[in-house]
Amino acid sequence: MKTAFFYFRMTEQLSREQLLQSANEFGTPLYIYNADKIEIQYKRLTSAFNNNKTRFFYACKALTNINILKFIKSIGCSVDCSSINEVKLALFAGFEPSNVLYTSNGIGFEEIEEAQLLGVIINIDSLSNLKKFGKKYGNSYPVGVRLRPNIMAGGNLKIATGHDKSKFGIPVEQLGDLLQIITHYQINITNLHMHTGSDIKDADVFLQGIEVLFDIVPHFPKLKSIDLGGGFKVGYKEGDTAIDIDNLAARVMAAFDNNEHTKNLEIWFEPGKFMVSECGYFITKVNVIKETAAATFAGVNSGFNHLIRPMFYDAYHRIENLSNPDGEIKEFSITGYICETDTFAWQRPMNEVREDDLLVFYNAGAYGFEMSSNYNSRYKPAEVMVKNGEPKLIRKRDEFEDLLSGQIID
Repeated sequence: MKTAFFYFRMTEQLSREQLLQSANEFGTPLYIYNADKIEIQYKRLTSAFNNNKTRFFYACKALTNINILKFIKSIGCSVDCSSINEVKLALFAGFEPSNVLYTSNGIGFEEIEEAQLLGVIINIDSLSNLKKFGKKYGNSYPVGVRLRPNIMAGGNLKIATGHDKSKFGIPVEQLGDLLQIITHYQINITNLHMHTGSDIKDADVFLQGIEVLFDIVPHFPKLKSIDLGGGFKVGYKEGDTAIDIDNLAARVMAAFDNNEHTKNLEIWFEPGKFMVSECGYFITKVNVIKETAAATFAGVNSGFNHLIRPMFYDAYHRIENLSNPDGEIKEFSITGYICETDTFAWQRPMNEVREDDLLVFYNAGAYGFEMSSNYNSRYKPAEVMVKNGEPKLIRKRDEFEDLLSGQIID
């Protein structure tokens, strides 16, 4: 009964009226995040993995606004960090060090030293840094290692991280060297980490990774947890296949329970996009309509300086006309105002777009604002979080002074 009541109370999507209200109050371009949706996604995970040995760390590289991090903490989720500065943001947001997981790659050892001083959970990504860690700390500080399973997975090569040409993790074929370092320095390895990529819709990918790890687990007698990373696929367009979390949970838990070496280990996941992608909306205003022989362009007051995913990953974002929802369906190419090619959508059927109309991009919560920039000396947009139905400004829009911040002026 509690679960049914929860879903009744929570709001999966913000209404057109709520989006228009926020755009009118805070201006455009504007990122809006629905806190309810974040909580719903987290509850879906905890309900599917209904046990006391599965732990979730929000991969905060998806969205690090401090207000989002505080909300993530308030619903009981831990946090995964990809840099020492993300670690500091998480601690600033109030997370306990024991709930902060730090996994980075290609970094100087001094960053790992700083993480150790802060007392957070550490995963190490290379034999070189593991050797340095062993020399300095021996077995005094428990640590995890990130392995590369040589599995190709993910929705795009740029977000596939577990294949045999990936920079991420220690290749499994170097297990002998890894064990030699651990034995020599008596390093206390308590976690094995693996992340194959993003936009994974097939539970089989996780099961493949588990099989690789299960062969390795017996070499680590002090192991307490296995971290399977994240990358759960969410739907971006009508009919898109998202990952079946209930199916994933059942199969993963069965695999762990049926293996004598893993049945008592904790299972960790690092959901980022899954938790915040669908909570996010990006609203832009149409500056100009330009009709050509090739296409009718709707140029908006944004560009890849605010939302780079369509240009970087060929990512699809559903776009709707908030101002003219009943207009005649026509084809429009939605483009930005940057002095580069920044096409958000090509020949997209949608309700007729006019100058000054407001367009909303859906699934904009993950890697939207987080990957934004001041390219062309454009201002970064404002951010708003809707909590309990009330919109609240959580980041002000850039002003001219922000472009000068950090510069030394004679």
